[in-house]
Amino acid sequence: MRSRLYPMFKYTVIALWACFVAGPFFWAMTTSFKNANAVQGGPTYLPWAQYEPTLTGWRNIFGGAGGVDVIDPFLNSAIVTLAASAISLALGSLAAYALSRYRFRLGFIKNGDIVFFFVSQRIMPPVVLVIPFFYLLQWGGLLDTIPGLVIVTIALLLPIAVWVMVDFFNGIPREIDEMAMLDGCGPFQTFVRAILPNSLPGLTVAAMFCAVFGWNDFFFAFRLTFTEVQTLPQAVVALNSSIPPWWTLSAAALFGVTPLILLAIWVERYLSKGNLSGAVR
Repeated sequence: MRSRLYPMFKYTVIALWACFVAGPFFWAMTTSFKNANAVQGGPTYLPWAQYEPTLTGWRNIFGGAGGVDVIDPFLNSAIVTLAASAISLALGSLAAYALSRYRFRLGFIKNGDIVFFFVSQRIMPPVVLVIPFFYLLQWGGLLDTIPGLVIVTIALLLPIAVWVMVDFFNGIPREIDEMAMLDGCGPFQTFVRAILPNSLPGLTVAAMFCAVFGWNDFFFAFRLTFTEVQTLPQAVVALNSSIPPWWTLSAAALFGVTPLILLAIWVERYLSKGNLSGAVR
């Protein structure tokens, strides 16, 4: 009896959790194809059977009447996320490799303390950091600019890259470094030619984390930009008025999350390839 009940319970929990996760996406998808009358008429989920689908919400997010043009905010978010993620991944990988392969000590401060210092930057509440960032960008004339947002986003993503890559580099045998150095490679050449090719899974995971956190950042973009620069999360939130146009808001939310879904699908195959190649090191 127990052997029969356990699979039923397990799959029931999985199904409920899948519904909980997919429910908001299904609601947003159906709502994005409605108009004001369909939304105000009560819960309806079956197109053509319960309501007539319309592209009003999708037209609105591309500059239609009563909406907002999301193209410029989308491009701003893409530039900030790609630039900050690439720089954070490059600097974070170098720092993580040094912390994994070399021993640093300054009094009681050791490698583990340095790694914890990086991670602790993500523990602090954002409101604690926004004031120093504001004055630093103001001093440098970078408030309300894309370069200013890139600098701040790098500061937020670099701890993630270091944390992920340190753990991954610790799992790569040191014999690979030794073999590369016997072939005449210096430390940097060893890192580039021997370690990075074996680090695809770790780099992929770190890149995914950086992309997700960079793309979804709202607080710092909201506090450090005013009129010249607007990111996609700001554009979506701007639609949430006292009487929000749910059809437009749903379309904008789906448009904002689509790049991350496509990115996750694209990098999944590299994660699988990396795990298989790591088994034959």
